[in-house]
Amino acid sequence: MNPSKKTLCSWTRSNTTKGDSDCLEWQIYSQDKQSPKITGTFEKVRIKEEGNEMKESKISWCNYSWNPWQGCHKVSEGCRACYMFRDKERYGQDPNVVVRSSKPTFDKPLKIDKPSLIFTCSWSDFFVEEADGWRDEAWGIIRKTPQHTYQILTKRPERIIGHLPVPVLSNVWLGVSIENNKHSDRAEVFNKIGGYTTFISFEPLLEKIEWQENYGNVDWIIIGAESGNENGKYKYRDCQNEWIIDLINEAKSRGIKVFVKQTRMNGKLLTNIENFPKELQIREYPNEH
Repeated sequence: MNPSKKTLCSWTRSNTTKGDSDCLEWQIYSQDKQSPKITGTFEKVRIKEEGNEMKESKISWCNYSWNPWQGCHKVSEGCRACYMFRDKERYGQDPNVVVRSSKPTFDKPLKIDKPSLIFTCSWSDFFVEEADGWRDEAWGIIRKTPQHTYQILTKRPERIIGHLPVPVLSNVWLGVSIENNKHSDRAEVFNKIGGYTTFISFEPLLEKIEWQENYGNVDWIIIGAESGNENGKYKYRDCQNEWIIDLINEAKSRGIKVFVKQTRMNGKLLTNIENFPKELQIREYPNEH
């Protein structure tokens, strides 16, 4: 990226050296250093290619994250250690303010030719109310890029049905987050919609999950321990490997694909699958992805 003279570019959240073209995230700010205003984000994550396969990405179940808007409101226990809130506060911004991203960021998928898995709204919720005026435009970009698969994950399932495009977009996966048994009803929305690949993200996994009948209607589950910080208000909460194993067994017995994103051992967050206990080393995708 080549920022203009009117912008400042700040590199963040990379495990590699600054400027590595394979793994980078940039935040674009206004010229005013005293009161920087975020105008856009787009993260290009590490992609290790073997033949036509893409793996070992920074966000391990996608190739790119796309944020046509940013900011959100916490709605349940799983939001407590949200990385967007942590990062926004570090930048001196209010994470509760939902703002539309700059046009280059909003239109970014149009510039990517290679078919990719794109996690949509990693810094917000695609169905947040403040985005109602922008969502149709985002659907338009998704419609114009059928080569991509858009992974849309929400904690607001009650807003899905009234805000879906017509006709169904086959390059969209719809998912809900379920962090504990209290929010098992989020998956009920999948009984009311058809034509989409559906999934549940059990991340952060905060307790042993009692498998519900409506979980069996999805194509894919993601499982992960909470990230969070080592201390302070964003301190992570523990996740037991036995909880992950139980979910794997329940899903596999029903033919549901499973992707274990991360776990913890002795308090250390593990994201490299090679370091997982053998029984957790499973990363599958629906629809042969």
